[in-house]
Amino acid sequence: MKIDTEIRHVTKRGANLFLELGFTSDEAKVLQAASRKQIHDARLLKQQLMEELSGWITKHHLKQAVAAEILMVSRPRVSDVVNQKTAKFTIDALVEMLSRVGKPVKLAIG
Repeated sequence: MKIDTEIRHVTKRGANLFLELGFTSDEAKVLQAASRKQIHDARLLKQQLMEELSGWITKHHLKQAVAAEILMVSRPRVSDVVNQKTAKFTIDALVEMLSRVGKPVKLAIG
């Protein structure tokens, strides 16, 4: 069985994907705005979690290699946290790291 991997269409950067998927102009605008908000909110949450981890590392005067052992990740992953590279992490991964250092995350909805 051959898997079809041919690329047939590439959406240009900045284009409204929802419009290209066939939604009406009004629907596409609403969906794109909602999508951008969700991405923005997730990025802010990741930044907040990373700041907590970075603060913990600084507070305990840890070198990245030592922090990596405690967090059970590689040293480059610790560097990515410290340098706020949000795209490289899921929220779950950051919550798990915080849990490993005794900082459980509580979710508040409101």
